[in-house]
Amino acid sequence: MSSGLIREIDHGTPIRVADEHVTLTIDGVEISAPKGTSVMAAAMMAGNRIPKLCATESLEPFGSCRLCLVEIEGRKGTPASCTTPVEPGMIVHTQTDRLARLRRGVMELYISDHPLDCLTCAANGDCELQDMAGAVGLRDVRYGYAGENHLYEAKDVSNPYFAYDPTKCIVCNRCVRACEEVQGTFALTIAGRGFDSRVAAGPTDFLSSECVSCGACVQACPTATLVEKSVIEHGQPTRSVVTTCAYCGVGCSFKAELQGDRVVRMVPYRDGAANEGHSCVKGRFAWGYATHRDRITTPLVRERITDPWRAATWDEAIGRVASEFRRLQAQYGRESIGAITSSRCTNEEVFLVQKLVRAGFGNNNVDTCARVCHSPTGYGLKTTFGTSAGTQDFKSVEKADVIVVIGANPTDGHPVFASRLKKRLRAGAKLIVVDPRRIDLVRSAHVEAAHHLQLRPGTNVAVLNALAHVIVTEGLVDEDYVRERCGLAEFESWARFVALEKNSPEASEPFTGVPAAEVRAAARLYATGGNGAIYYGLGVTEHSQGSTTVMAIANLAMATGNIGREGVGVNPLRGQNNVQGSCDMGSFPHEFSGYRHVSDDGVRETFEKMWGARLDEEPGLRIPNMLDEAVEHRFKGLLVQGEDIAQSDPDTQHVTAGLAAMECVVVQDLFLNETAKYAHVFLPGASFLEKDGTFTNAERRINRVRQVMAPLAGKDEWQVTVDLARALGLDGQIGSLVAGVLALV
Repeated sequence: MSSGLIREIDHGTPIRVADEHVTLTIDGVEISAPKGTSVMAAAMMAGNRIPKLCATESLEPFGSCRLCLVEIEGRKGTPASCTTPVEPGMIVHTQTDRLARLRRGVMELYISDHPLDCLTCAANGDCELQDMAGAVGLRDVRYGYAGENHLYEAKDVSNPYFAYDPTKCIVCNRCVRACEEVQGTFALTIAGRGFDSRVAAGPTDFLSSECVSCGACVQACPTATLVEKSVIEHGQPTRSVVTTCAYCGVGCSFKAELQGDRVVRMVPYRDGAANEGHSCVKGRFAWGYATHRDRITTPLVRERITDPWRAATWDEAIGRVASEFRRLQAQYGRESIGAITSSRCTNEEVFLVQKLVRAGFGNNNVDTCARVCHSPTGYGLKTTFGTSAGTQDFKSVEKADVIVVIGANPTDGHPVFASRLKKRLRAGAKLIVVDPRRIDLVRSAHVEAAHHLQLRPGTNVAVLNALAHVIVTEGLVDEDYVRERCGLAEFESWARFVALEKNSPEASEPFTGVPAAEVRAAARLYATGGNGAIYYGLGVTEHSQGSTTVMAIANLAMATGNIGREGVGVNPLRGQNNVQGSCDMGSFPHEFSGYRHVSDDGVRETFEKMWGARLDEEPGLRIPNMLDEAVEHRFKGLLVQGEDIAQSDPDTQHVTAGLAAMECVVVQDLFLNETAKYAHVFLPGASFLEKDGTFTNAERRINRVRQVMAPLAGKDEWQVTVDLARALGLDGQIGSLVAGVLALV
């Protein structure tokens, strides 16, 4: 998907969803459109582009620019097509002499207060004002350019990612509305009145304001008023590649817009199902690390971790790893080496590494940091629902009436989902926050939680059981759902347990710290407030009670019938881009890909047949076990794919002691991270812009990752794994390794 610059169709106003369709005539063409659709959008459906400036598909109609005027037979005046809904039998004319005069007059007013610097403007070639001047046939400005204007105003370049030039502002309000409607931050406003009206970001500048640099305003701006500094520096891009962001588990789709092989900007892709054209600061602007000067693009080797690094060829580095790993296995045993896969690499790259361990190393010593945050979800939801994934997509929150957020901070960790959530809350949905912290959602602009259950750390299950106690004892169970969908014996056992007095809000209050009255009110709201959706994060899963908390959440949803339709469900919020995928691919020491246990003879026979290798039936070592064994001098070699365990894993001293005790630590990453301080071989990795494959997001949506630029190190990461397998003497498995990658892509 890289054939030139991708131009997405802009219908001007949102496409409405309705069962009823309306038939009308626009410029002699009969058109059928969903009820509630604007005349502008209906015309665009038929390929008829009505001139516009203040309208765009991502925002509700505003009707301020007066450029989209149309004539409707039987109706006085010239209504704005963006704010006029379609009606049965309506006959619309979008181009008449009268409309042409009016539109040219409007454009004259805009241009009379606009700098005529198109040739040197950053938006030249990508400016809607420029396009509309051509579309309406503007040839001169009767008013001249000498009168009062705004051409003297100074630029605001305080934001590190984009610039604000008020001299080019047409006060269309698109940026202000995007900040409000799309992002939900309300950082922008229109200051002044009449001719003095200007966009303002707080009392000082953009950097000091509440702006979160999501880029929604930049994307909405029809001129060069708000424009990326990268575009100012490099000019307009010439081609696009659609790929997937490598930050959090939302899995936003982006158009990487390039000049040659240089990325100029990242633009959220409207057809991306997870983000629908929105983004956060990380995906929109924080991609510079891909070409950062500190990236390591040459393999490095050294004898001891106290020695300086020495540049090596790929053949030397991979040969060193292979010879050391074989030596360690010969000296210390087959179980003496292992690997850690990455929740940031593609599914295909993770699949290859875990396969290398099982088929090449001959053991199951493979683990991932994602196991810690995913396995409670995997176990808890598999036990209760039969599947280890969230039940709804992110868009489903638009239909929720009561939203419960437990152990998560979406505005910081998953901003794009948070924007969807806040939009729904502003539309009237109720919010329950269960968290020791007073997160932003508890109270922010136009959003306030109905209940904040500020529990003490370690009391997750107790609070959830107290909520369940209220639902069961007050007769709030959805009995029809339970009888139809749940195991009655299991339900009755659970109901008897949560109904015990010891699980009541009053009995729990002394150690949870949550007032009993608040718990009871929250339980009643969730059970009776309509569609109830639960979203939970690492505050639930990265905890000793993780699995039981997930099961308690699932039980709440089932007891109230909040499963199986839009606007309900139980949904984990993944911390990294491919947590779900890396676990799906078989990164657990006890499970093959697809969560199939290594001790199952039938499962193992299937994999042995496919991979052409004998596989171990015993579960391998988890990361803490590898480190324990290393300290005891029994585990000696480790391949670390795209993780920094010395930085991120708990008990740092234990981690570093284990790494220091090993004889061959191999790190594959973009930079010399903390773990690399204990490495003997460093293999350069590839950023997401250099990858080809897939990520699996928190919805379990498999998103395509496309290569935007060639790997700076000269090798794809999957190719490095295959080369290592070949160096280990696994020529017989090479074909199946590569075939596995191709099948997944």
